[in-house]
Amino acid sequence: MPWVYILHCADGTYYTGMTRAEEPDQRLSEHQMKLSPSAFTASRLPVRLVYSEHFVLIADAIFAERKIKGWSRAKKEALIRGDWDLIQVLSKRSGGKARAPS
Repeated sequence: MPWVYILHCADGTYYTGMTRAEEPDQRLSEHQMKLSPSAFTASRLPVRLVYSEHFVLIADAIFAERKIKGWSRAKKEALIRGDWDLIQVLSKRSGGKARAPS
Protein backbone atom coordinates (compact mmCIF):
# COMPACT_ATOMS: atom_id res chain seq x y z
CA MET A 1 0.00 0.00 0.00
CA PRO A 2 2.18 2.87 -1.19
CA TRP A 3 1.69 6.37 0.16
CA VAL A 4 3.19 9.73 -0.77
CA TYR A 5 3.36 12.22 2.08
CA ILE A 6 4.57 15.73 2.86
CA LEU A 7 5.96 16.75 6.23
CA HIS A 8 6.24 20.33 7.45
CA CYS A 9 9.53 20.70 9.32
CA ALA A 10 10.24 22.93 12.32
CA ASP A 11 12.44 25.20 10.18
CA GLY A 12 9.57 25.80 7.73
CA THR A 13 10.82 23.49 4.98
CA TYR A 14 8.80 20.67 3.44
CA TYR A 15 9.91 17.08 3.08
CA THR A 16 8.23 14.86 0.49
CA GLY A 17 8.54 11.12 0.93
CA MET A 18 7.02 7.80 0.02
CA THR A 19 6.39 4.72 2.10
CA ARG A 20 5.51 1.29 0.79
CA ALA A 21 4.17 -0.55 3.80
CA GLU A 22 3.42 1.76 6.68
CA GLU A 23 0.60 4.24 6.98
CA PRO A 24 1.85 7.84 6.87
CA ASP A 25 1.27 8.27 10.63
CA GLN A 26 3.64 5.40 11.39
CA ARG A 27 6.23 6.84 9.02
CA LEU A 28 5.83 10.22 10.75
CA SER A 29 6.67 8.55 14.08
CA GLU A 30 9.81 7.08 12.54
CA HIS A 31 10.89 10.55 11.39
CA GLN A 32 10.16 11.95 14.87
CA MET A 33 12.28 9.21 16.50
CA LYS A 34 15.23 10.21 14.31
CA LEU A 35 15.86 6.63 13.20
CA SER A 36 18.19 7.92 10.48
CA PRO A 37 20.37 10.60 12.13
CA SER A 38 21.67 11.84 8.76
CA ALA A 39 18.21 12.13 7.18
CA PHE A 40 16.89 15.50 5.97
CA THR A 41 14.29 15.69 8.74
CA ALA A 42 16.60 14.64 11.60
CA SER A 43 17.91 18.17 12.13
CA ARG A 44 14.52 19.77 11.47
CA LEU A 45 12.39 18.20 14.20
CA PRO A 46 9.63 18.25 15.11
CA VAL A 47 7.86 17.53 11.87
CA ARG A 48 4.16 17.21 11.21
CA LEU A 49 2.23 15.40 8.52
CA VAL A 50 0.43 17.91 6.30
CA TYR A 51 -0.46 15.79 3.26
CA SER A 52 -0.77 12.13 2.31
CA GLU A 53 -2.14 10.27 -0.67
CA HIS A 54 -2.60 6.54 -1.16
CA PHE A 55 -1.75 4.86 -4.46
CA VAL A 56 -2.65 1.42 -5.73
CA LEU A 57 0.52 0.96 -7.77
CA ILE A 58 4.01 1.56 -6.38
CA ALA A 59 5.09 2.97 -9.76
CA ASP A 60 2.40 5.67 -9.50
CA ALA A 61 3.54 6.59 -5.99
CA ILE A 62 7.18 6.81 -7.07
CA PHE A 63 6.20 9.01 -10.02
CA ALA A 64 4.09 11.30 -7.80
CA GLU A 65 6.83 11.62 -5.17
CA ARG A 66 9.43 12.61 -7.77
CA LYS A 67 7.04 15.07 -9.40
CA ILE A 68 6.10 16.75 -6.10
CA LYS A 69 9.74 16.97 -5.01
CA GLY A 70 10.37 19.12 -8.08
CA TRP A 71 7.52 21.50 -7.34
CA SER A 72 7.88 25.01 -5.97
CA ARG A 73 6.95 25.77 -2.38
CA ALA A 74 3.83 27.60 -3.58
CA LYS A 75 2.68 24.60 -5.59
CA LYS A 76 3.28 22.20 -2.66
CA GLU A 77 1.27 24.49 -0.39
CA ALA A 78 -1.56 24.57 -2.93
CA LEU A 79 -1.52 20.75 -2.97
CA ILE A 80 -1.62 20.64 0.82
CA ARG A 81 -4.68 22.92 0.77
CA GLY A 82 -6.26 20.96 -2.09
CA ASP A 83 -6.33 24.09 -4.27
CA TRP A 84 -6.32 22.45 -7.70
CA ASP A 85 -7.11 25.69 -9.51
CA LEU A 86 -3.95 27.31 -8.15
CA ILE A 87 -1.90 24.21 -8.96
CA GLN A 88 -3.01 24.58 -12.59
CA VAL A 89 -2.10 28.28 -12.61
CA LEU A 90 1.31 27.56 -11.06
CA SER A 91 1.89 24.80 -13.61
CA LYS A 92 1.72 27.26 -16.48
CA ARG A 93 5.14 28.74 -17.00
CA SER A 94 6.04 32.16 -18.33
CA GLY A 95 9.71 32.83 -19.03
CA GLY A 96 10.74 29.94 -16.79
CA LYS A 97 8.84 31.28 -13.78
CA ALA A 98 5.43 30.24 -12.53
CA ARG A 99 2.77 32.91 -12.76
CA ALA A 100 1.07 33.79 -9.52
CA PRO A 101 -2.66 34.42 -9.60
CA SER A 102 -3.74 38.06 -9.83
